[in-house]
Amino acid sequence: MEAIENAAFVSVGRAAGFAGLAIFTLMLGLSFDPPLATRTGGLIGMGLVAVLMLYGWRALNRPYRQTEAWLILPKDRRPPAGIAQRVMGRTLRETAYWFAGRAAAVSSFLLVSSVALKFV
Repeated sequence: MEAIENAAFVSVGRAAGFAGLAIFTLMLGLSFDPPLATRTGGLIGMGLVAVLMLYGWRALNRPYRQTEAWLILPKDRRPPAGIAQRVMGRTLRETAYWFAGRAAAVSSFLLVSSVALKFV
């Protein structure tokens, strides 16, 4: 089970990390106006949260063989076909929701800082 959780963490984390890198790069490009940069980062980050929540919501019904986590798993660590859909779906859902929670916290911080920076 730990191998499945690790594969799901790598799969979802990689996607969220690349999205975070893109958001950070955009914010860096807008650094001439800090309130605008933080507001943009916070709003796009909330979009990332929505995408992660949607991914988690759909994870139970997505065919497990079409997931990146399934491809990452070594063949000897893959669950039997009878339970693979349930196990992979639940694990991907929990992982996506975990990353969505962290992204929501960072995005909320950015939005609050954009308001604070407006008054400075």
